[in-house]
Amino acid sequence: MGNYIYYYLGFNHQKMSSMIVLGLMVIASGCLADVSHLFRHDEILEATTSYPPLPYKFNYKAGRYPGQIDRYQSESGDGAGTVRGTYSFIDPKFKIRTVDYTADKNGFHPILKNYEDTQIQPVDSEAVKLAKDRHHALYERIANDNAQGTPQFLPRETASVQRARNKHLELFEKIAAEHQAIAAQRGQLDPSEGSPNYTGHYVA
Repeated sequence: MGNYIYYYLGFNHQKMSSMIVLGLMVIASGCLADVSHLFRHDEILEATTSYPPLPYKFNYKAGRYPGQIDRYQSESGDGAGTVRGTYSFIDPKFKIRTVDYTADKNGFHPILKNYEDTQIQPVDSEAVKLAKDRHHALYERIANDNAQGTPQFLPRETASVQRARNKHLELFEKIAAEHQAIAAQRGQLDPSEGSPNYTGHYVA
């Protein structure tokens, strides 16, 4: 009786475990299923509304330190693509620079005020003048020296280079003499006793 109860309980436990695993697989397959058909694609609309540009106008004052004003700007737009404005600032030379500008379909058109000193070419100092004179004199001398062409200067051979050159010539003459001796020996062979591929012509 005890064995039967143990077998019955074990069987039910295995059956219960199988049913739980099967249920989890069904739930997982449902999560991975394609549900795109549940939504209507025509209900998802993306629309961007474009509005014509509006006229605007602003101006501001600012400074690097509290209570100080060292820059100012004012600008306005007509809403049709034309912008007009002006800005001023104090530069490190303590000069007030002002730019009046217009921007339209033809580009940006600035009008500079109090910028005259920035457009003046600097005057050469005495040191700059002397440097220019030396440069021009050196240029003329080099041009005159090279007017007839650049001379060719060959480097002078050192003692080690001369020894290497002489050794190379000795080896060259030795190898040439050996080649002449080999050619003479081949010329004395009887053609009938030579190589079976002998054709009667030999080029040393």
